[in-house]
Amino acid sequence: MNTRLYILSMVVLLTIFSTAWAAPSKDIYVYKDENGVLVFSDTPRKGAERVTLNAPVMNMPSVDTSILDEVDDLEQVKFSIAITTPTQEETIRDNTGSVHVSGQVKPRFLQGHSVQLFMDGQAHGEPQSSSLFALRNVDRGEHSLVLKLLNSEGEVLASSKPITFFMHRRSVITGP
Repeated sequence: MNTRLYILSMVVLLTIFSTAWAAPSKDIYVYKDENGVLVFSDTPRKGAERVTLNAPVMNMPSVDTSILDEVDDLEQVKFSIAITTPTQEETIRDNTGSVHVSGQVKPRFLQGHSVQLFMDGQAHGEPQSSSLFALRNVDRGEHSLVLKLLNSEGEVLASSKPITFFMHRRSVITGP
């Protein structure tokens, strides 16, 4: 059973019992739902049994249920993104000029997020929902890459450290 659901069930159960102890005239009923889960209620229904409480009145401390509150705190999550290939100052020897770029997003890639690749300071293509890119016909020489993680509004959540790589291609003029 999910921990959050279990805690919530226990809080509800304690609330029902503490209310019943404080006001003994209120009846409590128990039954199993279609999934076989015990359900406690103050409303009778077919198949429910009345619960008899023999405990004295108890004053129970209030329970902090704030951990059960679901808050959409994506702004508080510290995302990071890194380029895993190519590595820093790697020389790529490919006469077609092909480079495969891959990145890693932490803690995880969420729906609505996208990744934008920048080569030599210029956006390469459109943002996409994957951190894998294929560059074609990259010129000879030194190049820099940066990945940026964007939210659904296009705001930058994280940027990678720049990676420098060197493309080595056979030259028509000078040969290898």
